[in-house]
Amino acid sequence: MLGTGCLRFLEPRLYASIFVRKGFEGLPRFVFEDLESISELVLSRMVDFEAGSQRGRGYLVQPSHPRGAVLVLHAWWGLNEFFKGFSDRLASQGYVAFAPDLHDGALASSVEEAKDLHSKVAEARVKEIVLGAVDYLRSVPSVSGRKMGVVGFSMGAAWSLLLSTLEPEIVGAVVVFYGSWPIDFSKAEASFLGHFAPDDEWEPIGDVRATEEKIRGAGKEVTFHFYPGTKHWFVEENRPAEYNRDAADLAWNRTIDFLNSKLR
Repeated sequence: MLGTGCLRFLEPRLYASIFVRKGFEGLPRFVFEDLESISELVLSRMVDFEAGSQRGRGYLVQPSHPRGAVLVLHAWWGLNEFFKGFSDRLASQGYVAFAPDLHDGALASSVEEAKDLHSKVAEARVKEIVLGAVDYLRSVPSVSGRKMGVVGFSMGAAWSLLLSTLEPEIVGAVVVFYGSWPIDFSKAEASFLGHFAPDDEWEPIGDVRATEEKIRGAGKEVTFHFYPGTKHWFVEENRPAEYNRDAADLAWNRTIDFLNSKLR
């Protein structure tokens, strides 16, 4: 018989919300993709890792038969349940997913709170966390020696793009959601996929196009998709004013197809 920590669900996010509502946040999380079988076990938990002068913390999800690894870098809200749920979904597709907490535990639920939190973020500290998270994810036995993917949202998207130039031998695929940064990509060895709102008040189209041209100018593969009628944060279902289900589903399918093709 399964212990009390083992549950069967069709959707990882369903199991995640149940655990949170019932106050079991400190327990390992188990997800079964098929109600008729327990062969595909997914284990998720919060872990500590070395991150410069301090310890970092992040959400790790491990499928029983991983096909690759993906680092998930959250938006300015902090490591909330949406980004944990996104990591769960990646694991349901066979990826070891790791979402480091770039804010060392701080969370925001409103734009005003996020602005205040973002104003206090030390970029040097975030860089320590991101690089430490890469080292931690590489230390997972099923990941060692493989190139990994990076998926970033808004603020996390900028860090994903930078990471491709800081760790070019490790990062093989980068997916960004409504975030850009037109830096020098000459050192990068990754392929790039982007998802954007064409009239995004938070992410000017000029910056997005400049980033796309910088990547292409460096000779890297890049595809940026634009989703008409969407807003910033359009894939985050915990943002009901901005969430667009059809666009989010399309972006998800494109992301998985991209990761599957680049992280073989």
